[in-house]
Amino acid sequence: MISQLLNLSSEKTFNLYKRKYNFSTKFKNCIYGIELRDVSIDSIVCEENRKNDNYFFIDDCMLLIGSFSDLIETSSILSLNHKIKSEIIQKIEKYNRHDFLKYKIGNRIFDFKFSYVMGILNVTPDSFSDGGKYAQKNKAVEHALRMIDEGADIIDVGGESTRPGSEPVSTEEEMKRVVPVICEIISQKPETIISIDTTKSDVAKEAIKNGASIINDISGGSFDTEMFSVAQEFDTAMIIMHISGKPQTMQNSPSYKEVVSEVYDILFEQTEIALNIGIEKIIIDPGIGFGKRIEDNLNLIERLQDLKSLGYPILIGLSRKSFIGNILNLPVQERDDVSNALNAVAINNGARIIRTHNVKQAVQTSKIFNRIIAN
Repeated sequence: MISQLLNLSSEKTFNLYKRKYNFSTKFKNCIYGIELRDVSIDSIVCEENRKNDNYFFIDDCMLLIGSFSDLIETSSILSLNHKIKSEIIQKIEKYNRHDFLKYKIGNRIFDFKFSYVMGILNVTPDSFSDGGKYAQKNKAVEHALRMIDEGADIIDVGGESTRPGSEPVSTEEEMKRVVPVICEIISQKPETIISIDTTKSDVAKEAIKNGASIINDISGGSFDTEMFSVAQEFDTAMIIMHISGKPQTMQNSPSYKEVVSEVYDILFEQTEIALNIGIEKIIIDPGIGFGKRIEDNLNLIERLQDLKSLGYPILIGLSRKSFIGNILNLPVQERDDVSNALNAVAINNGARIIRTHNVKQAVQTSKIFNRIIAN
């Protein structure tokens, strides 16, 4: 059973669930919802208690609405079993403490009430934005050092393109591309926080042995389940992303009934695997552009807060994505300004790590947000 805490204080989101559950409650600020999915309604609520202004049903789903105290009170009135009541309380607690999370990654403390910038380093010949520009070791290292000087908090090194339609490369080839680059960055800047962008556990392990301290897996551990064991063995942070399909086919007619809930459910399942194996530093990523339509991407950005009750810092990668080009008819190299505008929206909606090609712009946006928070 999946229990998702929804921020219904957005009138658009409120109306979406109002249509879904056909309720008559009027919109008001500071209203939330807990949606219980895949539950046996008959086992939870008897027939005479079916009509109420705070909970509603459709098929195998149940929605409780109100303030946080209303949600807890309603769960008590309904005499829900201990497991469900505990889950409801847990979701509220996770939502409330989302912006107070702190992780030690490498030798650095990341305080996630503030936002951070991850600079993209594609050591590939075929990435969608900068494929080939940094395929050579010296150029890759030079670019990494430039991003560090511009204020990047994390350098994300990838040796395999994951653009739509891309073909996979061998483990050996991927290692050959990324490991020497990581070694040289660490040699010149030992305090650098490096994430390894890979779906292969062997590549992740070798990268960590040579200085990486974050695994960034676009498959969320679903392509290579040994990835969880590597993260646990080396006590690294792990970024768990949502993807529908594989890079070669992910944009072939993707479809969702309700994208935010479906992404939430997959992220919940994969983070539970990570948590149960003992991984403590989990970061989630909704996977903008990875098997998503334009409207899916926009809905995820707008409703990013509805992922907060998973209880982990949120990373988002919007930089130069094709949906921006499709909306505005812009080529890849002219998408930075819009990408950064969307970064600001995403940070305001709960994102705490921004993955970007244009570090200078993203750092400026992050600094302004952080100054407001610290003020």
